[in-house]
Amino acid sequence: MTQHTFTKTRLAATLAVVLSTGVHSAVAQESTDSDNLNDNAQPVEVIEVQGIRGSLIKAMDIKRSNNGVMDAISAEEMGRFPDTNLAESLQRITGVSVSRSNGEGSQITVRGFGPEFNLITLNGRQMPGTGYTRSFNLENLSSEGVSTLEVFKTARAATPSGGLGANVNIVTTKPLNNPGQRFSVMGKAIHDSSVEEGDEVTPEVAAVYSNTFADDTLGLAVSFSHHQRDFQRQQANVQGWQANVALPDSPSGTVIDPRAVDDEGNRIGNHFFPKDMNYGIDNVERERTNAQVTLQYAPTDALTFTADYTASNAVTGVNSIGWGIWNEFGGNINGYELDENGTAVYADIAGNDGSFTAAKNTTEVDAESIGFNVEWMVSDDLTFSLDYHDSSNEADNGADPGSGNAGQVILGSDQLISKVYDYRNGEIPHAYINWANGTTVLQPGEIDSNFSQFIHSPGKSEIEQLQLDGQWYNSAFDIPMVEVKFGAARTEQTMGGTTAWSGLRGGPGFNPSFTEIFPDSMFTLNSTAGLLDQFAGGGADLLPSYYYTYDFDEAVARQMAFLTEALMGDNVYVPDAYFDGIDSESYVEEVTNSIYVQTDWEFEVADFPVTLNVGVRYEETEVTSTVRQRVEQQVNWVSPSEWIMQYETGGSDNFLVSEGDYDVFLPMFDVRVDITDDLIGRASWGKTISRAPLGALAGGRALSGSPKPGSRTGGQGNTNLLPFESTNLDFALEYYYDEGSYASVGYFRKDVDNFIQTQITETTIEGLHDIFNGPRYQQAIADIEARGDQADSNAIYEQMLANGHGNADGVIMPDGSDPLIVWNISQPTNTDSKMVDGFEVAVQHLFGESGFGIGANATFVDGDVEFDVDSLTQQAPLNGLSDSANVQLYYEKHGWSAKVTYAWRDSYLIGVGQSQGSSDAPPQFARTYGQWDVSVHYDITEDLTVFFEGINLNNETEQGYGRYEEQFLFARQYGPRYALGLRYIFE
Repeated sequence: MTQHTFTKTRLAATLAVVLSTGVHSAVAQESTDSDNLNDNAQPVEVIEVQGIRGSLIKAMDIKRSNNGVMDAISAEEMGRFPDTNLAESLQRITGVSVSRSNGEGSQITVRGFGPEFNLITLNGRQMPGTGYTRSFNLENLSSEGVSTLEVFKTARAATPSGGLGANVNIVTTKPLNNPGQRFSVMGKAIHDSSVEEGDEVTPEVAAVYSNTFADDTLGLAVSFSHHQRDFQRQQANVQGWQANVALPDSPSGTVIDPRAVDDEGNRIGNHFFPKDMNYGIDNVERERTNAQVTLQYAPTDALTFTADYTASNAVTGVNSIGWGIWNEFGGNINGYELDENGTAVYADIAGNDGSFTAAKNTTEVDAESIGFNVEWMVSDDLTFSLDYHDSSNEADNGADPGSGNAGQVILGSDQLISKVYDYRNGEIPHAYINWANGTTVLQPGEIDSNFSQFIHSPGKSEIEQLQLDGQWYNSAFDIPMVEVKFGAARTEQTMGGTTAWSGLRGGPGFNPSFTEIFPDSMFTLNSTAGLLDQFAGGGADLLPSYYYTYDFDEAVARQMAFLTEALMGDNVYVPDAYFDGIDSESYVEEVTNSIYVQTDWEFEVADFPVTLNVGVRYEETEVTSTVRQRVEQQVNWVSPSEWIMQYETGGSDNFLVSEGDYDVFLPMFDVRVDITDDLIGRASWGKTISRAPLGALAGGRALSGSPKPGSRTGGQGNTNLLPFESTNLDFALEYYYDEGSYASVGYFRKDVDNFIQTQITETTIEGLHDIFNGPRYQQAIADIEARGDQADSNAIYEQMLANGHGNADGVIMPDGSDPLIVWNISQPTNTDSKMVDGFEVAVQHLFGESGFGIGANATFVDGDVEFDVDSLTQQAPLNGLSDSANVQLYYEKHGWSAKVTYAWRDSYLIGVGQSQGSSDAPPQFARTYGQWDVSVHYDITEDLTVFFEGINLNNETEQGYGRYEEQFLFARQYGPRYALGLRYIFE
């Protein structure tokens, strides 16, 4: 019997050397005998190639040597990752696009599947999402200390489940992989061109240290970074669009409606009106601190102990000012112009109010992970690894030490004739108010207290995970099986959060009037001439042409002093989210036990070398949901535009506990064929899952605390939701035609079962009566119309008070004659299957020794998961589906290193449901986005480098819309930012 000895190819051998040294290397392959690495292989020469070229070569070699479809990005040198943000780096990978937060890459979409469908691991460990989510915000993690980003797009039995789109593994520095001392320090000065209130220049510092001791048996790696950024975000937004609101029978203004009519003269199709129109300026200060410590000890060649600790802290403080209009409809529309889709591009609306808002919010995100790993090589053929980690990610929007809340103060007036929304010209809708003072400008002395609200909603996600992995190389049996990987794991994930809401304090709603609280000197009149000037219709053309600013703390202090309990009773002004306790509290616990086995085979078919990877993973998951249930009492009408839910008091809070469970069987196989030395073909099939969103799993029911007409909504969870389960098919062809150069094309298809759809059900709840359209409401309308006036919401409210239906505080309460409120309750449920497929193409070319290189890729995706904008039925589309492309051009020679990158993403569905949208759950789409970045490095010496970075040089803006592009949702403007820095490397 002939003994089969496991062998490595020359590529695998040289890759092992490259990865063990941790440098970016091009490998000169001098061995011609690959039959037996241990006995016959010739010495391998490793030539260090650092910088962009070395990073590209290493990433390409990782991609080439792996089974399945995967990509990688490697550090250009110690402490120098290709981009300042890990999400920005990931978008260079084929099939990956990013969503942005504060003008930075934040979360990733892979092959059309958004952040909640992708799993982030740190050195193979599953990481908790940010706060009360499954999505990991990559902008909170520094790139210093990261050596490689690995993106696995096809199923792997050995990888924790949860990445239906992809598994992204962040590989950090390990000291024993890089024997000897290495030390890198970096300092950077950042200027954000948008900054107004913060510092013109903010710092970023970072250091990475790695060293080995005691004959390379003891290793220590430490990384630290601190980043500050001050900037301004300018924005305009509509909170939501309402479908088929009541149109006036006898409009007082002009009506233009191009929709067709039926035989009876009725318009055919739907019509849509904006619920509001707002503008705002956010002045943001952001600090991010990251640290990591890794300690390794290898007492023998066969045993290695690793302990590591990773921590990140990100604090974002926002001071905001906003202004705009609020539309209640319900008899308020005077005139309008619709387009062919029924979207209002112009509307003249009476009633309600116009307001100016000041807000303060400080959010802190704390993440930490402590882990311990033991790797034991039992023999030349058998290795075990035991890994444990305890990780958490906590988000707190009450990090302001002064208040402990996220606060919002809204001042304004309801003394108006009408409001005008106009989106017939330009990219930004205009909105102005015809005030009762005869002008379009509200005077400081007319500014009144509307309401304030204070919210605290901290959330935390925790994972405790124990993994045992084994690897056996086959040297005992004469079969083509090369190795077997196997293992078991237990993962306990707990996610929870609370919400406390103060209710609307300070009136609310201009009744009674408190203009005397605020002196004229408190308000500063500003021009909108410089606002949103990157958009057509913005800047000097924008209406309104003015806004008021005022100090948030002063406005709070004045209302606290004036609106006391003696004057206001239960409406006393208290700037505390916990005025009446915790409003909601929910926790979801998932316990998953898993086992897997994965085998690698090498053989030849018709003289073609074939590598086969076959495996299966089995998991059992138990889900427990615990939700605090508040008991709703009634909905009061407290001002013309404000309706407030009242809750029962004096009793203990109820907690509802619900349970669910499921198991999954996830087989996979990869086939790789070396068609020639340079041409590789791949085929993969396998199953992957993504678990249901946390909010969907939390059982119990919650109703809106501010249920205005048209927004009587609620939500109910479903602990028995099954995970999304995708059957994946991939084909790829890769041509490695020169050192560091390749071209590839691939096709993928994902058939997703158990797609989750939110179903909205109209429901009445015993005891919750509706003042709106009740007999007293209808009587008020009749009284107003009898005297020839318009029955808008302001007039109806005042008439009901005049008819004696309000209490001493001017609050109208429901009674038994009113009908029950009809609530639109949303509940997720598993529905049908969906399919997504697409093509990926990529090319990377190094132009010989010229120093020039290019990398480009594009992804084209399609499927039956798109949102039908013409239908008002409830839908379950796939968020994030879009084409994307990236181009990178670089030059690196004679100490210079310059890189220009362009990232493009086509329009895509952000999500379903708008905060003030109608019950048909309308969509939110993002427009096409394309951004240019540049970086230039110059090596003053071998160790000292000076560099310049320019981010968003083309000053790209973000825009969003509803069912149609004419249904404006948001526009955001940030501006370019620049950095100048130094990096020094000690070796």
